[in-house]
Amino acid sequence: MHPKTLLTVTAVAAVLPLSFGAAQAEAQEYEMAIATLIPENLTNNSIYPALVHFKDLVESRTDGDVAVTIFGGGQLGSEVETGSQVQSGGRALQSTILTSGAMSSFYQDYQAVTAPFLFDNWRQAWAFFDGEWFANFMKGTIDAANMRYLGTFDDGGGFVAFTNNEHLIETVDDLEGLNIRTEENPAHVATMRALGASATPLPWGELITALETGLADGQFNAPVINTTYGLDEVTDYTTLTGHVYNSASWVVSEDWYQSLPEEYQRVITESAREAIALSHGASGALATASWQKSCELFEKCYIMPADERAKMAEIARPAWKEWIVNEFGMDEQLVNDLLAEVQTLRETLPEQAYQRYGQ
Repeated sequence: MHPKTLLTVTAVAAVLPLSFGAAQAEAQEYEMAIATLIPENLTNNSIYPALVHFKDLVESRTDGDVAVTIFGGGQLGSEVETGSQVQSGGRALQSTILTSGAMSSFYQDYQAVTAPFLFDNWRQAWAFFDGEWFANFMKGTIDAANMRYLGTFDDGGGFVAFTNNEHLIETVDDLEGLNIRTEENPAHVATMRALGASATPLPWGELITALETGLADGQFNAPVINTTYGLDEVTDYTTLTGHVYNSASWVVSEDWYQSLPEEYQRVITESAREAIALSHGASGALATASWQKSCELFEKCYIMPADERAKMAEIARPAWKEWIVNEFGMDEQLVNDLLAEVQTLRETLPEQAYQRYGQ
């Protein structure tokens, strides 16, 4: 090849990668950054893998026009801090995951989901959170916080288990006189007091010390939290009651969402629904494994039967409802509607299963 021709080919080759890179950068017209406190780990939680799957779906379905970046482990701040960034218009952060306490600070009606013994099982919970009634309920986040709701993750597997140092909790009477550490959530305080326990609201960072020093006799968290953070080292007994269902809401900036072409809005919502479904299965598997681990680590473990849970619910729910309506100030009809929707699922889901698969 003539030297001059070689020089020309080399110059063109040098330009091509730059041109291709520029075209790629130009093609990525929209950036979607998602913040979560959950660690960037594909095996020890159910939310991060779902977000990774969402990223793959969105980027492939938009040919890279929407570039998704996930910031796990609290890299971008607390839930309230990231929620405020999303609320302000999504210029730097477009999406975040907010557990129930943080979600309630942006959308007060979310406190209705703190009802004790709300669900009997995962199928009820997933049908509720993925259903039309709850989707319409969560549209309130648009006016209240300039956020659009994409879906609900199970926070730590959803259902919680007591751990304590005094004795195994097998009936509601076993809670009498126990001092239970709760989150700084008045709904949880009202529930514990109704069940005969005293409540000591404390931040997470003070939990272990409170149990070690006797400031609190026990606490409740999802089994995956109890095993991961060594609650077996400071308490002896654990009972799976499921009296609280912890949830985490996935929201996106409404301003940013509305800036997308409709075809990309559809990609975001459809991909989010698939990611949520993936997370549900992973959540159930992790929670089940963590409960089995709890029975290895704690001195004694116990699953509270349905009839005893029903007795506890009959005591706890009226006290919670009185608090949320009379003290918190929530509209009673909204509370009744939410409870009625769950009750409908409680009654219809078993019948649907039998009609489809049992006959």
